[in-house]
Amino acid sequence: MTNNSNYFKFFLFHLCHTKGEFIFYIQIFRWISGKYKNKRNTNWCSFAKKGLTKMIIMEREQSYFMVTQNDHAKIAGEIARNCKDDYFFDHTRTQEVQLAIQEHDRGWIELDTSPVWNDKTEMPYSFIDYPIVLKISFYKKGLNEVEKMSKYAGLLCSLHYSSFIQDATEPVVREFWNEEKQRQEQLLKGLQMVGNEKKNETLMYHLDLLKFCDYLSLYICLNEPGDNKRIHTFFRNGFPQLFPFVTDKPINAHWKNQETVSLSFSPLKGELEVKLPYRAVRKDQIEEHGILRAYKDTPVTIRKIAFN
Repeated sequence: MTNNSNYFKFFLFHLCHTKGEFIFYIQIFRWISGKYKNKRNTNWCSFAKKGLTKMIIMEREQSYFMVTQNDHAKIAGEIARNCKDDYFFDHTRTQEVQLAIQEHDRGWIELDTSPVWNDKTEMPYSFIDYPIVLKISFYKKGLNEVEKMSKYAGLLCSLHYSSFIQDATEPVVREFWNEEKQRQEQLLKGLQMVGNEKKNETLMYHLDLLKFCDYLSLYICLNEPGDNKRIHTFFRNGFPQLFPFVTDKPINAHWKNQETVSLSFSPLKGELEVKLPYRAVRKDQIEEHGILRAYKDTPVTIRKIAFN
């Protein structure tokens, strides 16, 4: 197996366009090898034919509506930059909060260039069902990069990801959670926030602001424009973050028309128009050519959405 692995790496190195792509496919290869090393007659061809992604995916009758995490995060960042200044509370941290919101999914930039098929669900892997071992490796990558840009932004993103897995029991997830708790303790100490109740309250508020912008961006990625009858379960009870400027009531969103999302309370300075890049990858093209080629052959379309 060692010789075959070396031949595979040599071939892959010359096939990939960037070092990032090479590292990504090596991780995929290792994950598949570990997952199936004790199984016989594994259908390896299904991976080659159908092509992992943490992309945002909405299934339609004849296609998959696919948005990269980085494009989604850019819109979240645009929402943050257009929030009223007073809603950041600590103005000395405003730019770092906005940075955290825009960069919170940067670990997936290279990964989302190459979608992979989930044989179990018979659709591309999404951010919901992505294999946890690979997911964590890219969590770490993104968090390390954000921390280098800004310690406060890195702290916010670490808290954001930790909140997803705080109740998980898998050993690899618990290990990641413990590592992030150590990161958070070091950053809190470096930022001189340990024991400062006011600064920590502001930190938790900024975390909620990150999550709100994240959710609002996801709203236009996971719901069909203008369709208020089939809203994704994430949003049926409004956004879970509660803010004092809305008297601690959930903010609700609904489609006013196919191009406008209306909020029950808007933290924005005014109406905001965003441009969402996506690909509508046809199912018949996936069946014929595989997910990788079908995705790369599908042109990017821009959808304009206004928030008010």
